[in-house]
Amino acid sequence: MAAFTPTKSLLHSSSSNPNSSCFFKTHFDSVSFKRTHLGFERKISTKWAQNGFSLERERIKRREKQRGGLEVKCTAEGIERGLLVGGRGQEGNLTAVPERFKVVALMACVMCLCNADRVVMSVAIVPLAAKHGWSSSFLGIVQSSFLWGYIFSSVVGGALVDKYGGKRVIAWGVALWSLATLLTPWAANHSTTSLLAVRAFFGLAEGVALPSMNTLLSRWFPSHERATAVGISMGGFHLGNVVGLVLTPIAMSSIGIAGPFIFFSCLGLLWLSTWAYGVTNDPQECQFISKSELRLIQAGKPDASANKGELPSLRLLLSKRPTWAIIFANITNNWGYFVLLTWMPVYFKTVFNVNLKQAAWFSAVPWGTMALSGYVAGVTSDFLIKAGYPITLVRKIMQSIGFIGPGISLLCLNFAKTPVVASIFITAALSLSSFSQAGFLLNMQDIAPQSSGFLHGISNSIATLAAIMSTIGTGYFVQWLGSFQAFLTVTAALYFAATIFWNLHATGDRVF
Repeated sequence: MAAFTPTKSLLHSSSSNPNSSCFFKTHFDSVSFKRTHLGFERKISTKWAQNGFSLERERIKRREKQRGGLEVKCTAEGIERGLLVGGRGQEGNLTAVPERFKVVALMACVMCLCNADRVVMSVAIVPLAAKHGWSSSFLGIVQSSFLWGYIFSSVVGGALVDKYGGKRVIAWGVALWSLATLLTPWAANHSTTSLLAVRAFFGLAEGVALPSMNTLLSRWFPSHERATAVGISMGGFHLGNVVGLVLTPIAMSSIGIAGPFIFFSCLGLLWLSTWAYGVTNDPQECQFISKSELRLIQAGKPDASANKGELPSLRLLLSKRPTWAIIFANITNNWGYFVLLTWMPVYFKTVFNVNLKQAAWFSAVPWGTMALSGYVAGVTSDFLIKAGYPITLVRKIMQSIGFIGPGISLLCLNFAKTPVVASIFITAALSLSSFSQAGFLLNMQDIAPQSSGFLHGISNSIATLAAIMSTIGTGYFVQWLGSFQAFLTVTAALYFAATIFWNLHATGDRVF
């Protein structure tokens, strides 16, 4: 369907001529458009000539020729023609990249930084352990200390995001975790207690990142684009692993252990300077957004007016099976994710005796492919929803791929004999696990659109307990049994059990 928007000069002319104004009111439906290979072509009804308006038609044609033609916009898609061909937008300014794309680009950057800051310690802990004589079990404690603070900030951060929006909350989070990153090498040299405290504070600040991302993108993107937007943002998140794993050994070899910590903390402050003035909590508050883009966003959202501004009680949330489906899926995802994130450099060095730089590269490759597969999962999910498949079915398909694939891959990892083969299986595990982004992560918005931050915080806090157990447990398993095989098998079994539970109890319908 196409709608007709006169140019500014034509509006002025019609307002000064009563007959012309009446003409537009009574014969607006006489103008229609047909799509051609060149764009939109106007068709003017013969009723104009029959009603004696041929003179007015000629005047309009002359004005069109002088002003470059009428401005056409496709209201079915909500996209201005100027946006597609690089012309002028509705407000008369040159159209460039849509505002929602700018938001997701900045969000992808900060998610990249978020994970890069985490990974620095996963690499730096190897020379720190050699320097201070830490055991494998204590390495697990140091790695898990990040999660001690993370577990407390998830619920509070999620509730703050629902109340104040994602922009302000994630800005404070970036400022605080950049400070903690800067202080980490000093704390490690001072005492183990100081190191654990700084890492816990770091996790406290980073706990607001995912709830902020989820809520902010749900406000800026229509339902049929949300999976792709989350895929792009989480792609940045996974690329942060690559950035951290690759740059940290280089920085340490040239500058010292403190080098990567200083570098990434400075990047955080640089990002803040752009974020503060470039993003709003809601597209309606943005002064740069076009009317057509705003209509597209609003038209693609379900009605979420009920219970607006009211958070459901914790008792009510936990009384519903779809909530527990999300919680169990989050537990499983965090369990496997943090095992691979925190232990892969140690795994390659211990099992295959590769040096630190080689271990970082073998660990980095899987995260790069995970970023791409997460985007593919988002595009696929949005395509299925646009094609008319039920949201519940789409979420179950995506989550099943995100759990069965990693489970099988980790079982195969037990039989890897070379670092290259091991890297292939880890790559498969992480790539397929990224389909969870279009599963349980988006499902929070499906069942609780007005309180998804709160729900995200609750599920993430419980899942963080599982991440702490898996991170510490891996260290003790390796110390007691001398290998990673037993723990990889346990993790695979958890993936399979979570798949069954998800398909029995998950739903794409609104619950709260």
